Amino acid sequence: MSNVLKFYINGAWVDPVKPATLDVINPATEEAYVKISVGTGADVDKAVAAAKTAFPKFAKTSKAERLGLLKRILEIYNERSEDIAQAVSDEMGAPLSWARDAQTWAGRVHLEATIKSLEDFEFEHQRGSTRIVKEPIGVAALITPWNWPLNQIVCKVAPAIAAGCTMVLKPSEIAPISGIVFSEIMHAAGTPAGVYNMVNGDGPSVGQVMAGHRDVDMVSFTGSTRAGIIVAKTAADTVKRVAQELGGKSPNIILPDADFEHAVKKGVEGCFGNTGQSCDAPTRMLVPRARHDEALAIARIAAEAHKVGDPKAADTVLGPVVSELQFSKVQRLIETGIKEGATLVTGGTGRPEGLNRGYYVRPTVFGHVTPDMTIAREEIFGPVLAILSYDSEAQAIEIANDTVYGLAAYVQSKDIAHARAVARQLRAGQVNINYPDWDTFAPFGGYKQSGNGREYADWAIHDFLEVKGIVGYGAA
Repeated sequence: MSNVLKFYINGAWVDPVKPATLDVINPATEEAYVKISVGTGADVDKAVAAAKTAFPKFAKTSKAERLGLLKRILEIYNERSEDIAQAVSDEMGAPLSWARDAQTWAGRVHLEATIKSLEDFEFEHQRGSTRIVKEPIGVAALITPWNWPLNQIVCKVAPAIAAGCTMVLKPSEIAPISGIVFSEIMHAAGTPAGVYNMVNGDGPSVGQVMAGHRDVDMVSFTGSTRAGIIVAKTAADTVKRVAQELGGKSPNIILPDADFEHAVKKGVEGCFGNTGQSCDAPTRMLVPRARHDEALAIARIAAEAHKVGDPKAADTVLGPVVSELQFSKVQRLIETGIKEGATLVTGGTGRPEGLNRGYYVRPTVFGHVTPDMTIAREEIFGPVLAILSYDSEAQAIEIANDTVYGLAAYVQSKDIAHARAVARQLRAGQVNINYPDWDTFAPFGGYKQSGNGREYADWAIHDFLEVKGIVGYGAA
């Protein structure tokens, strides 16, 4: 970890303009295990200047040249995969198996999807006598979260490169080490100087400065809705494009004809994956009222099968949540669920038995939750599932859509035609039928306060492009 106190600017590892450090906490131990440097506006200025200088030349590179760069990045990413997994496990408490098979894997498959999409991507076409040309938007500010660090870094960096943009990345200061490893990969791949830059720091000192910078043409932000609003307001003064992937409170409608035990069990697993720290997690399970108690019994067994513990232990399923702040938030919301009258099926406040250190949360299931309860409306970001009842399909759809969010939704049914019909009525950017495999070519992004723009594959490349019409160009 020789570069933890440096930033990556203009093809080199550099010291911050003004020395300042921040402890990185391992959430499994509650102890600092490394320090990083944190930047200021002066560091952002240097990084943006490098990106601005590099843009004209990189924007003119051929598709073949950019494909070659992405393929080199993928090759070195695969070589460094264990370093990435270890970093993710340490910085966010992910069990090693999850860090390898989900977190590190996600970065790999998104690189592969971007490469495949760029191979097939057409940057120009003719419409009558007008030539439609798609050009890189310019310098992109990329601000990524701690919960899926490699997923979100790659989902922004790879399409930005594919489009011909230059960029400045700010990884989350809570989980920054994987971002440093990724920057080492970018350097080793021979990324031209200034095309990719990385500055660590917090939101106010670095992220907002990037969002408002006069020489930044676009901001791509993933994080909370609260922070996304701040970014959008900051960016508005310079009328730059803002792509946002924000919070979620995703419904999971289990229709009466579903394989009930399978659907409930998989719903619990989906909610608890990544220790519940996924913005698209199915955190609201909607079941027929007549089968509510049956759902609680199945969910309790499924939840209690999730072993919480040391991320380095082979049998650990759930690690800690990422920070003391997040732990306190989850505890407060569990307490609120109890106070508001939801049935605590399993779990509850405090750490799991036998764990007296680390930000570990008890896998928690609430039953008899009503749509007006706090735990049915606020994003919890921990292993906490709310189970609600519905009396009719129309009511289930109404409850599902009754949220400020619209990132993802889930439908379970043995009748695929029925599930499709319900999916079309859900106000969410991605609807999943019968727990499908992760599709890295599907558009990912939200309705309403879950954001705007779409990530993954060619959908993301479009976000980094401007569209130019050359009128009078002539026939093809």
